[in-house]
Amino acid sequence: MKSIFCLLFVLLFVELVIAQNGKILDKQLVDLSKTEVWYRISENNILKDEFAHLNNLDFFFITYQSDSLVINGILIEPKSSGKYPVVIFNRGGNRDFAPLNLSTIINYTSKLAGQGYVIIGSNYREKDEFGGKELNDVLNLTETVREIEKADPNCIGMFGWSRGGVMTYLSLKESDRIKTAIVGNGVTNLFQLIKDRPKMETAVLAECIPDYWKNKELELRKRSVIYWSEKLSKQSSLLIISGKNDKRANQNTTTKFVEKLSELKYDYQYQEFITDHFFSNKRNELDQLVLSWFNKRLKNAD
Repeated sequence: MKSIFCLLFVLLFVELVIAQNGKILDKQLVDLSKTEVWYRISENNILKDEFAHLNNLDFFFITYQSDSLVINGILIEPKSSGKYPVVIFNRGGNRDFAPLNLSTIINYTSKLAGQGYVIIGSNYREKDEFGGKELNDVLNLTETVREIEKADPNCIGMFGWSRGGVMTYLSLKESDRIKTAIVGNGVTNLFQLIKDRPKMETAVLAECIPDYWKNKELELRKRSVIYWSEKLSKQSSLLIISGKNDKRANQNTTTKFVEKLSELKYDYQYQEFITDHFFSNKRNELDQLVLSWFNKRLKNAD
């Protein structure tokens, strides 16, 4: 009898946790002029012309629940009233390297937000598994947006950069709620990644992925979209962007992945630019491409 009671308690606890996944725990409006990023985006205490669109946006630091954990994130909303499509932004990096901060989300998504989108992004849980359990921190944002008055929870896109591409591909494998996605300089094959950059294996993957050396083959395959391209949601579509001078994500593996998508007749487009991993000299082109894609495939989709 005692064991039955314990089992029921566990089941109820799990059900309660699942029901709370994505729940906003705290939401704090950010005064950009009081942050470090202000000195980069302003002059004489006024926003520079290229950042004038930020006047029409509200920024928030949020925390939300994911698998009973408290996760940090950032939210951008247009100041104007209305219901807006949502784009979940997946950051690159790992653990404390290249975290999601105001500078990153402004650089990659603020112009999109300024054209009428709600942007939300996660910093992933502290125990980063580089495409493991922290995937739930991304997927649970599809529940978080139900609490955001200006967000349309039935109109969700996704945008991942670098390692964020891994998170985006995994999301398209696990969920049908993402109507379209963009991946910029994303990793498609972790086997090739550790050949090109051996330190990524010893200093990142082996430290992040549980039982890495014991289950290396299995775990790398689980995180490499090129091995399960056919499992990507057929309800979605992909724009894949690649910098030909990228030294961090192997472009050859990306083109092989694109070939697989062609064989599968998946709904995608692929564009190359002569630039580096961060699109340093192509930011305007990147902004225009991202806006054009989401306007066509998300905001104005049939």
